[in-house]
Amino acid sequence: MARKRALGGFSIPWWAWVGLAAVVPVVLINGAISWLGDTHVSPLSLSFLEMKVNALGTYVAHRPSCLWDGHEPLEPLIARAERRHGLPPGLLQALVLVESEGRVHRISPAGAMGPGQLMPTTAVMLGVADPFDPEPALDGSARYLAEQLRRFRDVKLAVAAYNAGPGAVDGRVPRNGETEYYVPKVLTAWVRTRPPEPPRPVPVVAARARPVVAAVTKPVAPVRSAVAAVSKKTVAKVAAKPVAPVRPKAVAKPVAAPARTTVVAKPVAPKAKPKTEAAPAKAPTRATQAKPTVSVNARPG
Repeated sequence: MARKRALGGFSIPWWAWVGLAAVVPVVLINGAISWLGDTHVSPLSLSFLEMKVNALGTYVAHRPSCLWDGHEPLEPLIARAERRHGLPPGLLQALVLVESEGRVHRISPAGAMGPGQLMPTTAVMLGVADPFDPEPALDGSARYLAEQLRRFRDVKLAVAAYNAGPGAVDGRVPRNGETEYYVPKVLTAWVRTRPPEPPRPVPVVAARARPVVAAVTKPVAPVRSAVAAVSKKTVAKVAAKPVAPVRPKAVAKPVAAPARTTVVAKPVAPKAKPKTEAAPAKAPTRATQAKPTVSVNARPG
């Protein structure tokens, strides 16, 4: 028969006491993570308990050192870490904004710590003793991100490896319910944190070429106006000249033609002369015919 204990008139089985003893530490750990680490986690979450306990121990060891002095701003530290490890400008700052929103003492529900949200095992691998200390923590995050960027030679895959681990990235962003959403967030934040690109030399060449084009176009307008003015004057002169001189030239040509026909008519006159000479020839014949008649009449007399 199971043992029972009376509590306020109610009997509680032994296994309930065992379960309560097991749940209370889980609730305390998750509650401490949520309160001290400035994050949201379920009180009954049983995942990453060892990482959470490690993060709480690191936090308790770090917190007294910054109670009075605090920490310097993160932006200069991030910029120095990016230059030191050859990262694209603004990429580490975008990653920190997505990971911790710039909060130095943040602890994730998985036990990641600090502004770069380093897991305890990753922090040990990078040699970062206190992930809540901004300078060494950001240097370790920049070094780890630069290593992934050299390995995959792609910003998207490097950011995915920072979140899910390099072993989970096989030429594409892993779909584990978190990383496929994490990568677009970092890339979107990088658009805001990336400094503007310096002006390219192409606009300078175009600016030098503009005066040449302007110098070419300036003479064109006056030439066109001069041509238009000259054409208007020539059209006016041409329209005025043909009125008087053109008509006399057209009349002079027909006058020359009749003069040539009169010259041709001169040889025609000599042809008519033989006709006039033929008429006297006929008259003598008529006279000769009359002569005999007169002589005949004269002979008898």
